[in-house]
Amino acid sequence: MINDDDTIIAPATAVNESGLAVIRISGKSALLFLNKFFRPAVRSKEMKSHQLYLGHIVDHDQSVVDEVMAVYMASPHSYTTESVAEVHCHGSRQVVRRIIDLAGLLGIRIAQPGEFTYRAYLNGRIDLVQAEAVSRLIQSTSELSRKSALQQLEGHLSRELYRYAHTIKQLLVQIEAWIDFPEEDLPEESIGKISLSAIGIYDAMVNLMASYRTGQHVHEGAIVALAGLPNAGKSSLMNALLKQDRSIVSDIPGTTRDLIEQSTQISGIKVRLVDTAGLRHSDDFIEQEGVRRARNILTTADIILLIMDGSVPVSDLFIDLLAEFSGLQVVLVINKSDLCLVQDDVHFFSGPIVRLSAKYGEGLQDLVDMISSLLLQDHLSSSESPYITERRHYETLLTASQHLNSFIKNVGLVDLDLLSIDLRAALDSLGQITGVITTDDLLNDVFSSFCIGK
Repeated sequence: MINDDDTIIAPATAVNESGLAVIRISGKSALLFLNKFFRPAVRSKEMKSHQLYLGHIVDHDQSVVDEVMAVYMASPHSYTTESVAEVHCHGSRQVVRRIIDLAGLLGIRIAQPGEFTYRAYLNGRIDLVQAEAVSRLIQSTSELSRKSALQQLEGHLSRELYRYAHTIKQLLVQIEAWIDFPEEDLPEESIGKISLSAIGIYDAMVNLMASYRTGQHVHEGAIVALAGLPNAGKSSLMNALLKQDRSIVSDIPGTTRDLIEQSTQISGIKVRLVDTAGLRHSDDFIEQEGVRRARNILTTADIILLIMDGSVPVSDLFIDLLAEFSGLQVVLVINKSDLCLVQDDVHFFSGPIVRLSAKYGEGLQDLVDMISSLLLQDHLSSSESPYITERRHYETLLTASQHLNSFIKNVGLVDLDLLSIDLRAALDSLGQITGVITTDDLLNDVFSSFCIGK
């Protein structure tokens, strides 16, 4: 990042025609800008911190630019912990541009993407995990993604990581204390206590890493694809899940020839439902293309709803189709339960099974609950339970756990100096997640994805 001694300015709201725009200034010249270009409606000796004032922004020749509300936030009680000023003006591109131009006369420069949050991190108000949560919160597309980003911003994940680091530091202190007495071996009792402590943290790390897939579903959404032989009821089920007529329903096999997609929310997760062409051999070129596209999307889907027509005997063709999805997350959906001919013998499938009638909605909630369970994997059973959403967190935590596992395997067997190396490496990895240990490349990667003004 560039010089953090500069005073910076940027719109904190999208620059567009709107009723209101907010312009944020952070740095030593924030109050200077208000004293120079803001004229409060009621004169006072000085602006009080955290008090909103009505007035006008005026040009250098004292002509009015816009009627605004302005607030000054004295350091350190601000988002960045620096002196901050905000101008709430009308949402005109020209007004916003003119206010920023006036700031430029005082040497105040345009902020880079994420620079306000970067300064909050740099000044110790938040750590790197919380900084990333700010971006996640802005980008949240579902209620659950909003809640989880807010949870991370409030420090739930950070506190868990600091707990790991604190325990590892204590282990390191014990190991290094014995290094000072090379003529004595580490007592068996101490080895047992150290091992138990390390194993406890290692197990916690493994459990946290296991939440990564859930975290991805929460923040990135999930793809749920509907597949099966023609006329199994895929389109009817698609419409039932969406509660609207999105797919054409017909008794004619091969009605759906292309991918039909629609987003919805299931248990607070954004889910992209994809209705696919019936999987069969066809001489029709268009249907062949539809089947090809169907097979492509099925390989990338998080969950495949393989729909079986429960009103007819199970065919060898369906069994062969089921074999194609080996290794993928498949839910067998036995449709048309209203016809009372649902197959009871499903010994050929060992995965999750849901019986329903897409036509009448019977058993539909069971399917929704099944999808929810597979996506969340019980990692959100408690609102206080942290989980990880960033690939960077997962990979770095994996490295930390590997070093800790090496320590556990070797404690009591190798030199204490070597054990301390593993503990220090684990600590360094945890520090990279929270930002205790950083590089310029890492910070640029994190903050370059932010919007300007945040």
